[in-house]
Amino acid sequence: MPDAPRPDYEQDRNFATTLARGLSVLRAFRAGDDGLTNAQIAERTGLPKSTVSRLTFTLGCMGYLTQPQRNDRYRPGPTLLAMGHVAAASLSFLDAAQDMMQALADETGTMVLLAVRDRDKVALMRTWRPRHAASIWLDVGHRIPIAGSSSGLAILAASTGDEFARLMQDHPPGPLDGGALSDLRREGRDQLIEQGYAVIPPGLRHSRNISAVSVPFRSSRLAGPVSFSCGALDDALPIDRIHADVGPRLRQTVQQLQRMIGQEGATAWAGALDE
Repeated sequence: MPDAPRPDYEQDRNFATTLARGLSVLRAFRAGDDGLTNAQIAERTGLPKSTVSRLTFTLGCMGYLTQPQRNDRYRPGPTLLAMGHVAAASLSFLDAAQDMMQALADETGTMVLLAVRDRDKVALMRTWRPRHAASIWLDVGHRIPIAGSSSGLAILAASTGDEFARLMQDHPPGPLDGGALSDLRREGRDQLIEQGYAVIPPGLRHSRNISAVSVPFRSSRLAGPVSFSCGALDDALPIDRIHADVGPRLRQTVQQLQRMIGQEGATAWAGALDE
């Protein structure tokens, strides 16, 4: 299997490769992990184990990783946790979104999630599960393909030309049908204009048994669009229910959030669609 193409910006002489490798070690950790060994980190990052050993030692010395006992697994350290709290605190709209998105999850019986672009994929940043119904289970930090998810489609569709060009520098995989991401972006834009939410076609879905609908969201604190989504198993969220109920509810909830932070939902991302 050929190596994945390197992002274009890695060719720039200003790109700090060692720093990038250290950050890739931190990105290897997932919410459900009970610590990682150097070998596991090497497998997830594609870096040589000797390189990983030097990086984890350095990150441990600086407090970004912790290793309770010698030869024990590495875990996120206090410095990294503190930085995470600082980053979350800077996204003030999350406080406003908390009750609204939990209510949406409870009313629709779906899992509501906030997804952000994470290089060549989208990653779950926050989830809200219905309190009185069973739901799908996805952890914060879970990454899914841009071209294989409604979350990714909404982000694609709401991206400006410059944002889309930067996204393409990470060489994200294209749709499962072999089409171009630019064509999928155009389809997503058509959906946003027509109905105000995006649904990935069933044949392109990364998760075959999970149905979802997504709405893009913009904040002045973010460099690009993110997406709010409602998701459930197919039998709980068929396409007719998306169009008749859940999609419009999600659209209205995100528009309400945009108004609360001073950006009207009808115009917060519409400028990108006019390019």
